[in-house]
Amino acid sequence: MLLLLHGGRGVKVRAVSNIIQNLVSGWIPTIFNVPTWLSNVIDILAISFAVYKILQWIRDTRAWSLFKGFLIVLVVYIVATLLNLVTLLWVLKMTFNVGLIALVVLFQPELRKALEQIGKGKIFAFLKSDDKTASLLPTASVEEVLKACVSMAEARTGALIVIERNVAMGDLEETGIPIESIISRQLLENIFEDKTPLHDGAVIIRNNRIAAAACILPLTGHEIGKELGTRHRAAVGASEVSDAFVLVVSEETGAISLAQEGKLNRNLTEEQIRAALLERSGKESIVTLPLWRLRRDKKA
Repeated sequence: MLLLLHGGRGVKVRAVSNIIQNLVSGWIPTIFNVPTWLSNVIDILAISFAVYKILQWIRDTRAWSLFKGFLIVLVVYIVATLLNLVTLLWVLKMTFNVGLIALVVLFQPELRKALEQIGKGKIFAFLKSDDKTASLLPTASVEEVLKACVSMAEARTGALIVIERNVAMGDLEETGIPIESIISRQLLENIFEDKTPLHDGAVIIRNNRIAAAACILPLTGHEIGKELGTRHRAAVGASEVSDAFVLVVSEETGAISLAQEGKLNRNLTEEQIRAALLERSGKESIVTLPLWRLRRDKKA
């Protein structure tokens, strides 16, 4: 009886498989009437673009060294095949058998970052909420944040403020203390006041509210300057894994910097930060200064 049931399920699975195969191989090409040469061109262009983007992506990461090591092993394998080095071929074949799993393990941070970058792309924009201003700050809140940063910069108080946009940062928010308060200059200054319980860590702002404080951010693995400390490395790290704006106030120099998309714009003025936040938030800017014109001073 079990065999009959198993056989029945097998027949149904084969029938569904045949229908899908006929649909893909016969009906869809007939409906769209795509010529063979055009399909080949699209196929080649798609593969070429994918290889180009992969090489472009790993070139600026630690995966580039691993990729060069893989190429060396591949060259050794080709030479061993030409010279018929049986023992070396056997060792390399055993290596390649587990190579796929090893690559996933070795490239895990880079693969995660790549998937996050894909997820941040506009291709999934239709899945986002219809509330376009949910992750943006109104002008009044921007002014409160700026006033707090300027005041803390004058007092040489270190600060790290993350303004969430489209990429949710709930996992980072969970590392801190929930606040759920309106944005005010006084509260931000009090949070980052030295020796207070919440001063060590980052503040995360979401939906025009201070969601949490004392949050732990991931540190960037890229070199951003020997003179910069953990606070700046955390700002860049958070901007690498999200599309957030990250404001950082240097405790040593009082300089205000803005990290976004893995880049740190240092020693900015109040007007430059205001222009960057308001323009990138889709609002009218008080001064017309695009982010690419923000000056990058070598001093922190």
